[in-house]
Amino acid sequence: MRLYILFSFLLLAVICSSCVDASRGKFGRLCSNPSNRIRGCDRKGCGHYGASRGNRKHLGLDIVCADGDTVYAPFDVKLNGRSRPYSKNNAINDGINLSGQGLCFKMFYVKPDRYTGTLKKGQRIGRMLRMQSVYPGITSHVHVQMCDLSNPTKYF
Repeated sequence: MRLYILFSFLLLAVICSSCVDASRGKFGRLCSNPSNRIRGCDRKGCGHYGASRGNRKHLGLDIVCADGDTVYAPFDVKLNGRSRPYSKNNAINDGINLSGQGLCFKMFYVKPDRYTGTLKKGQRIGRMLRMQSVYPGITSHVHVQMCDLSNPTKYF
């Protein structure tokens, strides 16, 4: 549990570095939300790491993005293939595995332009899928999650 808390603070620090100065922060903006604001609580739940999901915990951070927004590389990244959040298909069941700056992470609810290759910070990854079509009333967001939750400090 302590590792999850540590991971949460470390990932939050990396993401929020852009809140101070996006041009100098290591983690650039993900979409039209220039501050990479973390989803608060709505009728579908909360977007912070460790938020309750019934009998489990939320194992990532939800960054507010509007349906259809362009999603950008937050720093120089390698695209490492598809990652899907659900076992059953729906309109938002897409995402991508990324690595860069010593991190390995997944981005869900994004339709990437491609699943392999490299991108520089600020280049287009793809577009935010239509979350409202699956979860009406939720704050639309990109979900960011570390690849290896059994050892989240492995990538730091």
